[in-house]
Amino acid sequence: MRKFHYIISLSILLVLLNQCKPTEEKNLLIQNATIIDGTGADRFVGSLRIKGSLIIDIGDLTVFDTDSIIDGTGMILSPGFIDTHSHHDGDTLRTVEAAISQGITTIIVGQDGFSRPSLSNYFDSLKTSPLSLNIASYVGHNTVRQKVMGNDFKREATIDEIEAMKKLIARDMQSGALGLSTGLEYDPGIYSNTQEVIEMAKVASQYGGRYISHMRSEDMYLEQSIDEILRVGKETNMPVQISHFKLARKGLWGKAAKILTILDSARSDGIDVTADIYPYQYWQSTMTVLFPKRDFDNRESAAFALSELTTPEGVIVNKFNANPIYEGLTLKEIADLRKEDAVTTFITLIKMSQETPGESIIAKSMDLEDIKTLSRWPHINLCSDGAPSGHPRGWGAFPRYLNMDTGESLETKIHKMTTQAAENMGIDSIGIIKEGYYADLLLFGIESFKDKATFKESTLKAEGLHKVIVSGKVVFQNKAPTMIYSGRVLKN
Repeated sequence: MRKFHYIISLSILLVLLNQCKPTEEKNLLIQNATIIDGTGADRFVGSLRIKGSLIIDIGDLTVFDTDSIIDGTGMILSPGFIDTHSHHDGDTLRTVEAAISQGITTIIVGQDGFSRPSLSNYFDSLKTSPLSLNIASYVGHNTVRQKVMGNDFKREATIDEIEAMKKLIARDMQSGALGLSTGLEYDPGIYSNTQEVIEMAKVASQYGGRYISHMRSEDMYLEQSIDEILRVGKETNMPVQISHFKLARKGLWGKAAKILTILDSARSDGIDVTADIYPYQYWQSTMTVLFPKRDFDNRESAAFALSELTTPEGVIVNKFNANPIYEGLTLKEIADLRKEDAVTTFITLIKMSQETPGESIIAKSMDLEDIKTLSRWPHINLCSDGAPSGHPRGWGAFPRYLNMDTGESLETKIHKMTTQAAENMGIDSIGIIKEGYYADLLLFGIESFKDKATFKESTLKAEGLHKVIVSGKVVFQNKAPTMIYSGRVLKN
């Protein structure tokens, strides 16, 4: 009898132990999808298996008991989009919904010369509290210049100041920065000379880094600014990328092909120059960016800006802390309210914003055909230059480009949003559907994936995106984040 009880007890114990045994995580099998692998190759119908965070098998696959199945019939399966110029890290939510809801699985931040004070601390915080997407960062020239020079920045840096900046750049490169970013249209970098920039870039180059730049001018001095970035590439022998490439002056419209011949010639001479672009005629920045001479009270400069660089009807005030009632209105509408001409209003608004800081505008400056011409350049990739609010590019840039008639195939467009972007950033193991690569993937309807965000409703989510997968985990489905935070920190 005791032996019988012993056997019963042992059996119960074994059952309980088996119940406590950790359940082996199933592999994820996406079946019968139309696969566009990111390389530019033709699409094909097949299946893909994910184990952990990696793609382990592609093709005509047998279903195993260890598989959790997603039916991809009738949908496109592509690598996750890589946003090479992003401000989505300003999102306070770890889901970064503005990005993942348009198919972005990796964002590159530290743009326009501005980065976190310490990338080491920033990366550590992301490891402790990861996002729903991957993140990499440049070290910003403006940030280190501000730290070293303080408020006394309206001049060229001294030798000692340059040495101090170089040490800060070296520190962040050692922490994993992709390279150096500049924003030479903004304070304080606008006051630097080219040699200062080259000295900074050389430090990044020593660590295998790259150079990315919001150039000194995208309108009045575009040609000279291109010469400057090419000089940086030549003297440092490092890859250089033009941020959000545009021809933002009426006198330049129609000349995109001519400008590209300059870059092609440079590439033939051994300079590894690339670029990114977003698919909108409107940019977003500050009012002051339209005054390269910083002569904000000069009526002639203001009149030139409002005739050659944009128009009063084409300027939308997005943020204006000095008088929030102006937000959402065009400069012309504000001038009409104030019963004055647009030039006077523009100068007045800048004065008001200097007294009460906090302003941004969305302005129309680009020609659509130029955008299409630039987008077809083989060495360009897509970016959003987007943030969680303001410009609709923050929620819709990538599906908008997919639906834009540029004369490119869907395979080519996805290549520029994935593989080409990864190559331009020097990042390995993402951007291609390939065995051994990270499972950062999208599943979307070929006809239904469309942007919905507008200038009046800039936070509307795109439609037609079925699933977003990051590191093998589904982070977005059923039109909403899943609250899974599987993003990785990507380092140089």
